Amino acid sequence: MPILLGVILGVFLTVAGAFVYDTTTGRAPNGLPPSAAGGRPPMVNWNVVSDNWNGLQAGLREMGAEIERGWKKLKG
Repeated sequence: MPILLGVILGVFLTVAGAFVYDTTTGRAPNGLPPSAAGGRPPMVNWNVVSDNWNGLQAGLREMGAEIERGWKKLKG
């Protein structure tokens, strides 16, 4: 169990660190031109992360709805 908690914490800290680095260096998609960050792109493509997160949320909602429909069908 402590290993699982450590893995989850490590993933969270890695993503948070990348986000903080991108936002403090001006490399995050905040409306600034790429030249504002010295022409270097951000470490993470946050638009893709946002799309994946929204897709995960939609998938989980749909799975919850399917489980609920199946449960209601089983109950009668």
